Amino acid sequence: MLFQFKQFSIEQDKCTMKVGTDGVLLGAWADVEDAQTVLDIGTGTGVIAIMLAQRATDATITGVEIDQEAYEQAKENMNNSPFADRLIAECSAIQDFAKLSRSTFDLIVSNPPFFSGGTFSANQDRLSVRHTVKLSHGDLLMAVQKLLTKTGKFCLILPYLEGLRFQEMAKNYHFFCTKVTEVRPKKDKAIERLLLQFEREEKKVLTNDIIIQHEERNDWTEDYKELTGAFYLKM
Repeated sequence: MLFQFKQFSIEQDKCTMKVGTDGVLLGAWADVEDAQTVLDIGTGTGVIAIMLAQRATDATITGVEIDQEAYEQAKENMNNSPFADRLIAECSAIQDFAKLSRSTFDLIVSNPPFFSGGTFSANQDRLSVRHTVKLSHGDLLMAVQKLLTKTGKFCLILPYLEGLRFQEMAKNYHFFCTKVTEVRPKKDKAIERLLLQFEREEKKVLTNDIIIQHEERNDWTEDYKELTGAFYLKM
């Protein structure tokens, strides 16, 4: 179950959500410039937090995770990384963390739950983790509202339609989308994901796109290699 990156490795046998393209995209894309304090909401294996520690060499990164086993694994992965002295794992619901924390953060990231409808059962761990029952987008925005510095940035990744809805919802919490990257798996495919950046001040929205691979499997585009090449072992 070990996932090996160039500078660190991720154990993931205790985590429902494994290392995936969404998390790697967010960890490589989020703007770490001038970020001294970083928060990863729903850190899971800790992969995004560790990626950000690799990129932001002066920053302290805190990963918050509600699931006890995932928290323990994230803490283990953080402690085994070259950046252990700048990584902190907290076992908490973000709602509780936001209420109790006296800290604020220059950058907040999240690869959040995104299903807002449908049915699920208690034994469907993967579906449960990805279902907004555990963390509604309203609760997520309320936590960010409390924890983000005045000039800070909030970055997340969502499926296309959920991302559009989230942009509208964010306005109710006085957050404005300032950067969007549209993600396509291949050139001829529809947009599957949106990488989104929010700030408290309304600005002109910077928009671009990225295609992950060409027609052949693992035939990565130059843009994707440029974005993630510092992490993937075989790239």
